[in-house]
Amino acid sequence: MKKRSAGRTLFTLGESYWIIYHAMRSMPAIARARKRGLLDKHFSERLVLAVTEVNHCAMCSYAHTKIALRAGMEQAEISAMLSGDLSGVMPEELTAILFAQHYADCRNKPDREAWQTVLAQYGPEKSDALLGVIRMITMGNAYGIPSGSLLARVSRRRAPDERSSLGYELAMLLTMIVFLPCAALHALAAATLRAPAIRL
Repeated sequence: MKKRSAGRTLFTLGESYWIIYHAMRSMPAIARARKRGLLDKHFSERLVLAVTEVNHCAMCSYAHTKIALRAGMEQAEISAMLSGDLSGVMPEELTAILFAQHYADCRNKPDREAWQTVLAQYGPEKSDALLGVIRMITMGNAYGIPSGSLLARVSRRRAPDERSSLGYELAMLLTMIVFLPCAALHALAAATLRAPAIRL
């Protein structure tokens, strides 16, 4: 099920299950951080744009550009983020943005040193929430790519993602119906057993 493009491989069906599971594991951390005011909207959107730039999800780029603009971000900053230009990122956010790129680039398996750097700068609670944002957009990218490509294929308004195929798109979207409830139950069981939210 892997389709190759210029250096970037689409997520496999097996990877997609774990992407959903990890996103589900991180949802409580996001909710807690939002309740305590630890997650700034602009910071969250910068993380989202950084991951989306690495994964090349056209649907998420479009959707999150609109969300970022509504949140008050400048078009120039959004465009820079989506082209991989981090020169305008505030120093206090740079560690998290670089980690977000690393997380996406290493296919959701960050190295221990990178995560420890995030923990040291932001503390456990905020770091878990930042990880959650990264994991949620990774799930968005994993399913946004086949969804957007299928819509393009059906509407013929633009070319489908060159990395994709009709079989890949249908398989990803159909297996999501099964994976979503299974991963939610898996995440709930892991949380009940106090399994670590991130394994390195």
